[in-house]
Amino acid sequence: MKKLSLILAAIILILSLAACSMPWSDNSDGYTQISYEEAKKMIDERDDIIILDVRTQEEFEGGYIKGAILFPSQEVNEETAAQKLPDKDQTILIYCSSGGRSKKVAQQLVDMGYTNIYEFGGINSWPYEVQY
Repeated sequence: MKKLSLILAAIILILSLAACSMPWSDNSDGYTQISYEEAKKMIDERDDIIILDVRTQEEFEGGYIKGAILFPSQEVNEETAAQKLPDKDQTILIYCSSGGRSKKVAQQLVDMGYTNIYEFGGINSWPYEVQY
């Protein structure tokens, strides 16, 4: 019985580690959480995406990801989203400082009917170049 418990524990550990190493995972809330590496790859390889920075103007001026559009989280609503993001099927990558606001905005956009939302956390941990 002890041996079986150890084997089961080892299997659970291996599966947990494998899940953590996946580059992205679907979020049951309707948007997709992706890694920095996956976001960078999409940014480098595709020209049909929108990169949303949902921080404040002051934070944005302190450094942003090249090509990002500023759309502060406190300004996101149905009307402003329709103006800035008219195509609800457009691929949209979202980030903030540490990942809290970007997750909130990702969910807001999904709730408004946007279909291709990818959230990748915060610029504070972004390992690639930023613009000033």
